[in-house]
Amino acid sequence: MGQKIAFGIGMLANQMFPAILGIFMVVLVQDLGFPGWMWGILFFLPRVFDSITDPIMGFISDNTKSKWGRRRQYVFIGAIMLGVSFVVMWQLYRENGVDYNFAYFLFWSFIFYLGLTIFSVPYVAMGYEMSNDFHERTDIMAVAQWIGQWAWVIAPWFWVIMYDPSWFESADVATRELALWVGIVCMVFAMVPAIFIKSTSTLNENYSPLTPQNIGSSLKEILQGFKEAFTSIPFRKLCIATFLIFNAFNTIAAFSFFIVVYYLFSGDAGAAGVWPTLFGSVGALVTTFIVIPIVAKLSKKIGKKRAFIASQGISVFGYILLWFLFIPGKPYMFLFALPFFSFGIGSLFTLMMSMTADVIDLDELSSGKRREGVFGAIYWWMVKFGFAIAGLLSGAILTIVGFDATLETQSEGAVLGLRAFYSGLPILGTLIAMYVMKDYDLTETRANEIRAELDARKSTKPITITSVYQNRNALLVSQKQTLETDFDFSKTTPSDIKNAFNNTLNTGLHGICFSPYLEGQSIGEHLTEAQIIRRMEVVAPYTQWIRSFSCTEGNEFIPKVAKQKGLKTMVGAWIDSNKANNDKEIESLISLADQGLVDIAVVGNEVMLRNELTEEELLHYIQKVKQALPGIPVGYVDAYYQFKENPALVDACDIVLVNCYPFWEGSNITHATAHLKEMYSLAKQAANGKKVIITETGWPNEGSSNNEAYPSMENAMRYFINIQNWSQEESVEMFYFSSFDESWKVRHEGDVGQAWGLWDKNENLKYK
Repeated sequence: MGQKIAFGIGMLANQMFPAILGIFMVVLVQDLGFPGWMWGILFFLPRVFDSITDPIMGFISDNTKSKWGRRRQYVFIGAIMLGVSFVVMWQLYRENGVDYNFAYFLFWSFIFYLGLTIFSVPYVAMGYEMSNDFHERTDIMAVAQWIGQWAWVIAPWFWVIMYDPSWFESADVATRELALWVGIVCMVFAMVPAIFIKSTSTLNENYSPLTPQNIGSSLKEILQGFKEAFTSIPFRKLCIATFLIFNAFNTIAAFSFFIVVYYLFSGDAGAAGVWPTLFGSVGALVTTFIVIPIVAKLSKKIGKKRAFIASQGISVFGYILLWFLFIPGKPYMFLFALPFFSFGIGSLFTLMMSMTADVIDLDELSSGKRREGVFGAIYWWMVKFGFAIAGLLSGAILTIVGFDATLETQSEGAVLGLRAFYSGLPILGTLIAMYVMKDYDLTETRANEIRAELDARKSTKPITITSVYQNRNALLVSQKQTLETDFDFSKTTPSDIKNAFNNTLNTGLHGICFSPYLEGQSIGEHLTEAQIIRRMEVVAPYTQWIRSFSCTEGNEFIPKVAKQKGLKTMVGAWIDSNKANNDKEIESLISLADQGLVDIAVVGNEVMLRNELTEEELLHYIQKVKQALPGIPVGYVDAYYQFKENPALVDACDIVLVNCYPFWEGSNITHATAHLKEMYSLAKQAANGKKVIITETGWPNEGSSNNEAYPSMENAMRYFINIQNWSQEESVEMFYFSSFDESWKVRHEGDVGQAWGLWDKNENLKYK
């Protein structure tokens, strides 16, 4: 609880600064004479700057090596910048004129928002790191939001103080003095997380060096990280929903002051008294004591998504009530709408920040990276960029409805227009956000599964994966051997190995397994012909054959494009326990063959290894394809030992197609080629004279080791060079696995799963 409170005090500062800023901004129009367009620009430009610097700060924070960890020092420095710049920013004097004050305020706004970036991005990332538990994350954010909400309880009372002549002679004088106290107190609050929240040293972590040159050259990586994060569908839904709700609210938030003063009290700010203050303060109290506790409990009972939709539905009802309960002469009536109205913003960040932490786990599962800073920066970039748009829209709406702050009484049309926007815009934004979130599927069950997979992946227990093949003696002997075709690496430099690799690649491969999925895509997503064409253009110069794994969901473009490039095709129908999908795959495979796009037809990949069908069911599919395609060789792909254990598969197939991975059997790289040769020999023995093709083999360049098999750039190149030499020497037809890295594979094979490509996920050759 002490850690939660320390985080929450930081949230008080994180919310107090913008809360007070929103109150003080009214003074620019009401007392210093800024026109609506200036007000809009002052909202817009600094926040756009803020939204640009956030992802950069996220990258810096995620890659900081320090004995204090990745976050604390930035939170402390940002707190100081925030406090000092806030004080200086509000030293505005009427006698300096509107133009000077506008330029002065704009300049210091940029300094203030730079400090906010340096503080808030690492601060938010701290919260994401505090717990791995699905519900504990909600509790952390609930405590933080409960404490932070006091900013919105306190801030509206500044209206009373600013416009009470017994306190200050004018509101602009008030802002100059009050800014000093706000800046100092909030600066101290902002320092609390840096001082009290625990962290561990990152001095020995393998992060990118943060030299000025590296930070400058890493802009591409930052943008790529932004793109990768935003391709996460659950995260994208969170961002869009937050953008719609929070920024629709912020567009009209300042209008409550104008509606109370000019609609309920006919333009008499003195008569309005504390009512503008009560609107904000009572709403915040309701959020603090009613909304946040209810939402925290509700999310545990019905799930975060349902709690979100229920809360936003209640807020829509509240906005509707406000249209009817703003009644001249009866200002107290709007208080009855506030408990409903407050569910909108009150629930938003409690739930969304908790769900973002779940999404970060999902990202780690698919990418192998832990990127709280980047995700936090992108999420708050959406908030802040939307906030900038909201400020611009606020100024535009004031101009559109004809609101003029120099007039004591506004026209009826101006006030009606403000009221229409005040209720209508948030209702529209909220309804769209609810629609966006209706298919959000990162449930508690799924989140716990992801957490379990991540914990298992990080286990310190050594991993040893051995072949299912029963007779291990031959393989154990081969693992101690080398082949005459093996390249002599004993006296080579890394540069020599790279040269040898590139010479081997340029000589050309028999075949390569084609990896079609772009970063952010996964199994089940539809592939476009354009992405197949782009990737095929990369690999086509280096191979004679292309192997595909499916014939549906866009995979049918692979043989088509390969043929256009003059390549031969081994086309696979993906077969598993889904019988309806199997029928679609078989039909598509036959259709592609009828079009002349298939040189070898493959019915299934490692179905027996995965125990998804019986041998009889699999043989039925193979026979069906053979009958439909009498002039095309038909085969089935599985681990090399499956054909000895299931001789009926050999009888059914025209050719024997085997996957052989010395890595997965824990082979030392020195003996890996001999190991591969033995696998091939065992398959040949089982094939009864039929042709044998190695349909998959490869070596990863990074990830967890397996017994004596170590992933590395050098080992991946060594394996590639040696097996290509051996296969060409002995005329073995072999498909290398694979063309491109694909991040989604970590869900099935751990961190090593995404590192089998000759090219990386961005289609750059890894070993040049």
